[in-house]
Amino acid sequence: MAALIDAINVKRKTVFEFEGAPYVSLEREISTPTARGGQTLVRIKMRNLITRAVFDKTFKAEEKFREPDLEYVPATYLYKDNDGAYFMDESTYETISLTEDQLGDALDYLVDGTPLQLHKYNGNPIGTVLPIHVELTITYTEPAVKGDTSSGAVKDAKLETGKVIKVPLFITEGEKVKVSTESGEFAGRA
Repeated sequence: MAALIDAINVKRKTVFEFEGAPYVSLEREISTPTARGGQTLVRIKMRNLITRAVFDKTFKAEEKFREPDLEYVPATYLYKDNDGAYFMDESTYETISLTEDQLGDALDYLVDGTPLQLHKYNGNPIGTVLPIHVELTITYTEPAVKGDTSSGAVKDAKLETGKVIKVPLFITEGEKVKVSTESGEFAGRA
């Protein structure tokens, strides 16, 4: 039987089941009433892991959630076509496909051979867990202008996946850079 989680114990990135679907907590705020007999309330900003919808909901502190039947499977990104993106399950060598809706912005960080984890809910793939940083190649960026060296100056750079990010002026075309998958920002040279 799945464990139960109290609403008051839900923290950021906690995964729980609500109304028959898996959710992940993005933010949590606890409000304790000042009046006697008032109930402690927990406001949770949460994302549905299947539909990717985000919303706020308020729960009583003692409400309980089931732990979802979620598993994380090591996988490798293979390729993308009109039907979706394809991954290889590292344990079974099975090819698994996900739609662009299921992936969200994950495709901005995926190149052939990228290692990651697949989310499976009740045995069915529903999404991915990307590494914190990925290494991508700059395919286009403006050359730095001589004398344009003000502190913290940045310029646009297009990555091999098509995503455009801000990079420091010293970064050139063809360089590999580390990009944060959480913020989508430049994180350093690779």
